[in-house]
Amino acid sequence: MKYLNIDGQCFYNMVVHASNKLEAQKDYVNSLNVFPVPDGDTGTNMSMTFRSAVSEIKNMKDKSIEEIAKKLAKGALMGARGNSGVILSQIFRGIAKGLEGKSEASSEEFANSLMEGSKSAYKAVMRPTEGTILTIIRAAGESAVKSSSEDVETLFKEVCEYSRLILDKTPEMLPVLKKAKVVDAGGMGLLIILEGMYEVLKENMKKVDITDTNESVAGPASKNIVEQDIKFGYCTEFFIISNSTDVDSFKSELEAIGDSMVVVKDDDIVKVHIHTNDPGIVLSKAIKLGELSKIKIDNMREQHRNILNVENESYNEKAASSESEETHELENTELKKYAFISVAMGSGIKNIFEDLGVDFVIEGGQTMNPSTQDILECINKINAENIFVLPNNKNIIMAANQAAELSDKNVNVIATKTIPQGITAVTVFNPDLSVGDNIQAMEQGIDIVKTGSVTYAVRDTEMDGKTIKEGNILGLVEGKIQDVGEDIFGVCENIISSMVDEDSELITVFYGQDCEEEKVKEFIENIQEKYEDADVQYYNGQQPLYYFIVSVE
Repeated sequence: MKYLNIDGQCFYNMVVHASNKLEAQKDYVNSLNVFPVPDGDTGTNMSMTFRSAVSEIKNMKDKSIEEIAKKLAKGALMGARGNSGVILSQIFRGIAKGLEGKSEASSEEFANSLMEGSKSAYKAVMRPTEGTILTIIRAAGESAVKSSSEDVETLFKEVCEYSRLILDKTPEMLPVLKKAKVVDAGGMGLLIILEGMYEVLKENMKKVDITDTNESVAGPASKNIVEQDIKFGYCTEFFIISNSTDVDSFKSELEAIGDSMVVVKDDDIVKVHIHTNDPGIVLSKAIKLGELSKIKIDNMREQHRNILNVENESYNEKAASSESEETHELENTELKKYAFISVAMGSGIKNIFEDLGVDFVIEGGQTMNPSTQDILECINKINAENIFVLPNNKNIIMAANQAAELSDKNVNVIATKTIPQGITAVTVFNPDLSVGDNIQAMEQGIDIVKTGSVTYAVRDTEMDGKTIKEGNILGLVEGKIQDVGEDIFGVCENIISSMVDEDSELITVFYGQDCEEEKVKEFIENIQEKYEDADVQYYNGQQPLYYFIVSVE
């Protein structure tokens, strides 16, 4: 069947099927991550981002391709996780821009939208690297606009064939891919999406449903809260569809009738989240501004009672109670000058950040990157003139920057790539200094601290001149493999040795949840004897996947 034009329903089927296909193959995409460590999560991040996008359009019926694409892009933007997810969200933001004003799209029009997706993705990256997902979307866009086909199915066939050809060449563009004998993981994820979209046209699929993975989303656990602590009992969420909404005035009206308020405007859509005792008043104020959509009201007191009586309740019930507990105190304080948000994995490391004065710690990091929306919601929960965000992971920085751009508050992302860098940033912060001076001090501080870590290999490979077998213990320094061995303590001692120099004054070791405490104590005693001129500290970080995280300053 020829498709001279594709309408909104067809486009819906294309992206839903593509999302299902990526979800089914995310583990394969994960396996293509170059580093053989157990946090290769490109496939997971891309799938979670795209499923978040698709969930935004699941109830849209008989809508134009412009409307579907626009809502899809919004969902991807808010649900973006990791660098690959952020780039994917920008790709679909560009595609939506290319489809503006169209009820359906011809082959030429859709080709132009793919090119817009490429332009948008490249703009989002400060220093684009070829041989990555960026190269594949550019290949898709360029092959599409060069196509002479009037049939959209044929267009997609050509796009997929050329994109796969370029993907197979990515090892020649990036030596690290060639050494690992893999193609780029992000590029593969995008190709799976493109091929999923093509399959709908090729097989003439008329109805596609979103696959239910039955996966719960990890989140903060509820604890130490009693029902009377829940000041506002109904978690109320909805969207306002309006071109003229005065968000600031609307937010001012809501402040008096609730807390945990998040009001985010993007073009003609306003997303509202608030805890209140009278959802009816909130909705009646909102209806004056425009059409309401996706209204959701949860009784948090009832959910809390269920938590006390039922051990295996769903995460959604946990989240409402937990969110009330963790943000209640924050939102009822006076406006403060400075506040911090940090990302951390491991209850011990989380406690360290809280002890250092961090206002909100988002659970996440390796294998569990928080989304743009996760970070944005935390930003909106904090009552401060200036907010600093510490991603503490290079794969979270882009999502943090995207959240900062979406916020109307003064948010500064300090580009911390490791837990030690984040701790150093908080430590050098001085509340008596200006924002600019603090940013300068924190950036200088994180440049000085050295970071190492000990984990294990998830597959055989060759990297940095080292032959690595699955199960080997890996010692990393500044993200590069420094040592390969069989013993976690021996490898940790070797990386510390490579990090310490005559100017080193402080060695800090965070040991993970898989370490035996008594053996750790013996190890630390040896390190103290070996480096008697330096202070040696150690903490139970309780982090997963990494036996040790080490800093030297």
